[in-house]
Amino acid sequence: MSESKNPPQGAETDPVRLREFSPPSEDGEMEPVRVPDSGLASIQADVAKLLDLSAQHDRQIDSLAAAPPPPGSPFAAYGLPGFAGLPPAPAPPEPRPILELEDEEYEDELDALSDWVDDFLMRVYGAEVTTAAPWCEQWQEHADVVAWLHALWLAYQQHKDAEAGLSGLFVWHRDFLTHAMATVRAPGGPLSACMTDPDRPAHRLLPGPRPSNRTTTTATEETEERGDHEETGEPGQADA
Repeated sequence: MSESKNPPQGAETDPVRLREFSPPSEDGEMEPVRVPDSGLASIQADVAKLLDLSAQHDRQIDSLAAAPPPPGSPFAAYGLPGFAGLPPAPAPPEPRPILELEDEEYEDELDALSDWVDDFLMRVYGAEVTTAAPWCEQWQEHADVVAWLHALWLAYQQHKDAEAGLSGLFVWHRDFLTHAMATVRAPGGPLSACMTDPDRPAHRLLPGPRPSNRTTTTATEETEERGDHEETGEPGQADA
């Protein structure tokens, strides 16, 4: 039976149209494919387009690899950009001094601070209550103590972060913890009138200084005073 000389099914749909189809020889080798001259230009154009597309893809990959992930991307922790077209996640609010907060915002922040102070700070660093290191179980009512401990808590959150490096917590101990606790629990500090014996809880708010007295004079009074000085010839006034 002679071998078929017809091209395989689907050859007509190939973008490169062959003038003739050569079947394999008896030893199994394929004869060279002859491409008509009219198809060479089309093949060259297709190859040029493919090379151009490949170059564009390479540039896009290099650009994505070099650019940092956009802020707020859910994939930022993995070094991947977010989905195009999706709005970035809202940035967390910047921390504010607790005494600048009001109402429910203040109460929520004070609750979180109290959990940290009771469950971590005093449990780990709370030395025995003595006259040299007083304490108050109602420290939340001492505004200055609340401000000190809140600042200490914010510093703790910053220095325990990975961006602070391996020495971050050492810096927190050295520069923040020691100084803050020495101030809050000083013998003459804000809690000195409170509990100085763990068996005798006490709480007392020490009165602060009264508002300063500031006297003011009007421009008319100042003019009259200058005139009086000139008439009486008091020291310090130049002679006319």
